[in-house]
Amino acid sequence: MKKLSIISLALLLAACSLGPASKDAPATYDLGAPRAHAANQPRIRASLLVHNVAAPGWLDTPAIVYRLNYQDAARQQIYASSRWAAAPAALLTQRLRGRLAAASDGGVIGVADSARADYTLRLELEDFSQVFDAADASRAVVIARASIVNVARRSLLAQTSFTVERAAASANAEGGVRALAAAGDELIEAVVAWAAASLAREKKGN
Repeated sequence: MKKLSIISLALLLAACSLGPASKDAPATYDLGAPRAHAANQPRIRASLLVHNVAAPGWLDTPAIVYRLNYQDAARQQIYASSRWAAAPAALLTQRLRGRLAAASDGGVIGVADSARADYTLRLELEDFSQVFDAADASRAVVIARASIVNVARRSLLAQTSFTVERAAASANAEGGVRALAAAGDELIEAVVAWAAASLAREKKGN
């Protein structure tokens, strides 16, 4: 009987040492695999220094941000059980550099490379969130501003803003992520096409 009590006490202490059951890890998302691109798209004939995509503080985290427009459009909310693999700006930086490298004959340079380029390109993210217009209807909203600077002249060559919206297939985190990833790819394509056209006009004017 005494032996049985000792065993029971040992089992109880072991159970206590394990603590409460751990919560499930949040689902982690990235932008998915890069899309294939047509071979006949416009080429960039200059070298580009591509800065890291910038973002305001509220976007500079892995949180997936959403807004309830039908309730309080000014309030930013985040999903508790879902997140990005990195801050959206970091995910878009990787995507942008890869896409520009595929489209550039002059090459793409990062800030850490300490190399000189013909032009610099900056992309500033202003919004990257899921917006609910109703409890069962949401869309991805991506807003960004792009700038190209001529390094030799130290002058602004071109600047423009982009707004991309994509309807989400479902009114939850997964639907938001898929719509945001698609909108992010559309943004990148628009930036690359705009950069190629801006640099082509610059070359033609010289």
